[in-house]
Amino acid sequence: MSRLKQFLQDSETKAFDLGHRSTIKFNIGKYNAAVERGLTQYSDHELARERASFIKTNAINNLDKYLMEFEANFTARGGKVIWARNAEEALKEIGQIMKRRRAKSVVKSKSMTTEEIHLNDFLEKNGIETVETDLGEYIVQLAEQRPYHIVTPAMHMSKKDIADLFVRKLKIAPTESAEELVATARRLLRDKYTEAEVGITGGNFLLADIGGVAVTENEGNGRLSTAFPKTHIAIVGIEKMLPSVMDLDLFWPLLSTSGTGQQVTIYNTIFTGPRQPREKDGPEEMYVILLDNGRTDLLALPEKREALNCIRCGACLNVCPVYKNIGGHTYESTYSGPIGSVITPHYNGMAENKHLSFASSLCGACTSVCPVKINIHNLLLLNRRQSVEQGFTEKNERTTFKLWLKAMKSRKLLNMAPAGVKNFVLKQVLKDTWSKRREPLKVAPKSFNQLWKERK
Repeated sequence: MSRLKQFLQDSETKAFDLGHRSTIKFNIGKYNAAVERGLTQYSDHELARERASFIKTNAINNLDKYLMEFEANFTARGGKVIWARNAEEALKEIGQIMKRRRAKSVVKSKSMTTEEIHLNDFLEKNGIETVETDLGEYIVQLAEQRPYHIVTPAMHMSKKDIADLFVRKLKIAPTESAEELVATARRLLRDKYTEAEVGITGGNFLLADIGGVAVTENEGNGRLSTAFPKTHIAIVGIEKMLPSVMDLDLFWPLLSTSGTGQQVTIYNTIFTGPRQPREKDGPEEMYVILLDNGRTDLLALPEKREALNCIRCGACLNVCPVYKNIGGHTYESTYSGPIGSVITPHYNGMAENKHLSFASSLCGACTSVCPVKINIHNLLLLNRRQSVEQGFTEKNERTTFKLWLKAMKSRKLLNMAPAGVKNFVLKQVLKDTWSKRREPLKVAPKSFNQLWKERK
């Protein structure tokens, strides 16, 4: 089955799953209320967005300069930088590190970039136990699913769903207490931190001026995943760059408020390399893998490169009417929702993923909440245009539009067919789309052109 047909099939299933929609409505509703409260900390939120947009745009337009500055400053403190053009190169380098460390187990902090390169599958195939330490990621790992949401991986699951999963997978006694579920996960994960040879994180921001990787989290699992293992690997997309550590006073609150409604997340850590001689804890060695994986292809498109400004807050997902109806798993991609529909065709191929850019009402809600002011709905239109220009539309669609164009440019042709014939054609063309859930479209017995002539 093609990705488009699978998408349409899954979309329909989720859209009519009232239980799923109820869970998502409840969970997103809580986030929206929290975000509304969080925004009250700003005296001028629009000004903050404009400043963030300016800083990120500057960083992306001068990415080569800032990446070299980051590498120089990070390696000066004993860190090692690995440049990976694609997922295969990144996984190969990680595999070599694992062999050198003779690693048998890995603890992972939450990271969408590792999901992008399918790191867990790679490590498991190489006999290395991989444990997700973020609670949401741990839950979806137990459920053998991919993350549902950029910020909240298990947003699609209710408390009862999680309790049933823990009873089934972890053999605990049935409980309705969220505190007991969290305590169970904490108890099981605690020993994993001290046993693992390698800790893996992503990075919310790269800081060029100090050679730092900034990691934002709410549970402390990111710090535990990097404090105990002797090796720390941070896998970060090259677009996460900020010019200076001083920019964090703007970006940390924007990220947390837009994503979860917090004034600032609980744990914010900056890693600038392995443990130094006078430091008491931290890894003996630290690697930063700078991942391209299609980002420079997007960078090469001036009218679209602003998509690389994204700070992965998830705000656009929470307001998107399409996402709230079809859910995150339907997209079958690492990054779902509006921003995922923009970047996935460039990361994973336009031919296979062009349909994502059409899965939008173009209402502009995503653009209105983006903390770095990415014009998301316009980028979706540009993706649509690119897919047409590159010939990725289906033959019957091209034929339909050619006939429609020819008829619309000729009043004679448009009036030639009687209303009954037009209705028959519309019924056949729209039977699997519009008419499947709606009353069939019908043209009027007489066109406006004919009515106008009769009037005179």
